[in-house]
Amino acid sequence: MRSARGEAHGLVTARAALAAARAERAADLDRWLGSLLPVLEDVALVAVGSHARRELTPGGDLDLVLLHRGRSGIAEIAGRVWYPVWDSGLRLDHSVRTVHEARTVARGDLKAALGLLSARWIAGDRSLADELRTGVLTDWRADATARLAELSQLCRERWEAQGELAFLLEPDLKEARGGLRDVHILHAVAASWVASGPDGRVRAAHDLLLDVRHALHDVTGRSSDRLVLQEQDAVAHALGLADANALLRSLSAAARTITYATSHALRRAKPRRGAIERRPVGDGAVEHDGEVVLARNADLNDPALILRVAAAAAHAGLPLAPATVDRLADRAAVPAPPWPAAARDALVSLLGAGPAAIGVWEALDQADLIVRLLPEWERVRNRPQRNPVHRFTVDRHLVETAAGAAALTREVARPDLLLLSALLHDIGKGSPGDHSTTGAVIAHDIGTRLGLPEDDVRVLETLVRHHLLLPETATRRDIDDPMTVQTVTAAVSAVPGRGREILD
Repeated sequence: MRSARGEAHGLVTARAALAAARAERAADLDRWLGSLLPVLEDVALVAVGSHARRELTPGGDLDLVLLHRGRSGIAEIAGRVWYPVWDSGLRLDHSVRTVHEARTVARGDLKAALGLLSARWIAGDRSLADELRTGVLTDWRADATARLAELSQLCRERWEAQGELAFLLEPDLKEARGGLRDVHILHAVAASWVASGPDGRVRAAHDLLLDVRHALHDVTGRSSDRLVLQEQDAVAHALGLADANALLRSLSAAARTITYATSHALRRAKPRRGAIERRPVGDGAVEHDGEVVLARNADLNDPALILRVAAAAAHAGLPLAPATVDRLADRAAVPAPPWPAAARDALVSLLGAGPAAIGVWEALDQADLIVRLLPEWERVRNRPQRNPVHRFTVDRHLVETAAGAAALTREVARPDLLLLSALLHDIGKGSPGDHSTTGAVIAHDIGTRLGLPEDDVRVLETLVRHHLLLPETATRRDIDDPMTVQTVTAAVSAVPGRGREILD
């Protein structure tokens, strides 16, 4: 079995080799393409798409634009470039345009505009390439409100069609939500000056996805961007990872980082309506410009602040501002065990917000706050479940379960224990042994650290231990058999005191 240190070294080495190969290929292509274009005034060869970004993978398309200023014989000049490229076996997407024509196309075709925003000079008259970039950027910024609204709609349609990369068994590395295409969207939004460009975390996530795409093309010898099950182990090994599970876990973390950043950028891209005001939404929390931020008098030494602000955001149906999340991560106190009642109540309140809690939980997780609050979360974080029965990674499944359980809190005697047991029911996955048995031990430790009374800790432990009791009984046992009834009755009777009402 490979050590974690050995795997990390292998990953770094393999990925460095892939990045170096892309850089070398980009330089070689630039030199070769430049040699194909005659030395002429008023003609320039420009790359768009992946080669413009020096990110062309083995199966990627080469996108080129031949710019000119109305020169006669331009078709013959273009042929001197296009035919050798075709003869080389590269897949080529090409066009011949004046700068005016290119700008006109970009104004009418959003996908063309996105490509031209990254245009890079390859050969010929550099001033033409500069003129194109300046013109396309000017047009993009002049019509930013309409173009960004169109861009947001395009993203929503693509996400609906492709799903979320972080949770797919066979994701499309480019088009799924949280994939490479979304990083290009971040650059386009930044070009409009309404949001900053991708930060270091997003760039690192992007680089990982690009390396996985590169390895996939190498392994399969094809241009497909869908990471199918039968290729995952081979791609993992090409990257220096132990297996497909390690690969999918890394992909999930990267995709969630990109998704979080893209969601924020597209929120910032929406036009503002009216004056921006601050509205209190909870103790220590206010709404500002559609997001929840810290109140000016918020006490960063308060161990309940992180979860209380998160709960306020969830109940208000608003996202936490990324700057606020970062500030909480950098400066806010984390409750020491046993947790004070205020912190425990805030956690329950957050979970009780239902589906609105999911995005807020994700924001805290992006800043590593969840694992600081619940260290055991690290083992299930981004852990894949390579089974079509499961839609999500283990951690997201737990949060989704708690969100669903929130709808039942009025029907049980102890909604707090219902929500906590829902959150922790699969916490044993990734640990040695049966996950229900292991999870019960972990749940006992967490309940104790949360400051629950001993009887409540035992209820929590028992619920986690037997969370598969009813589905396994319904699908694997004869429900008319008296022994089945006895088994279920014994398990329910093991729940201490009135805590068994949670099972109603």
